[in-house]
Amino acid sequence: MAIVNVSDQSFSTEVEGSGTVLVDFWAPWCGPCKMIAPVLEELDKEIGDSVKIAKVNVDDNPESASRFGVMSIPTLIVFKDGQPVDKVVGFQSKDALKNVLSRHQ
Repeated sequence: MAIVNVSDQSFSTEVEGSGTVLVDFWAPWCGPCKMIAPVLEELDKEIGDSVKIAKVNVDDNPESASRFGVMSIPTLIVFKDGQPVDKVVGFQSKDALKNVLSRHQ
């Protein structure tokens, strides 16, 4: 499954209407956000269809960021059946993200 870019307008459809979703709140100027992008690509290849990965550009979509209390980026929030169930802030390794996701599958 490919990583999906989500906007304020498509957030409820793409995230809240799905099973388990890892949402990356990021911005193009953010160094750690650029570092985590390839980690998310690898993770997406490994976990396949079991978890959807979505990205929200906080510069373009401030409503979603403020709605979920995103203060610094990257912030990754795990949603399960539309509800936020876990949150990590800052660069994470692939193994760390797998550990977070394993708690919610």
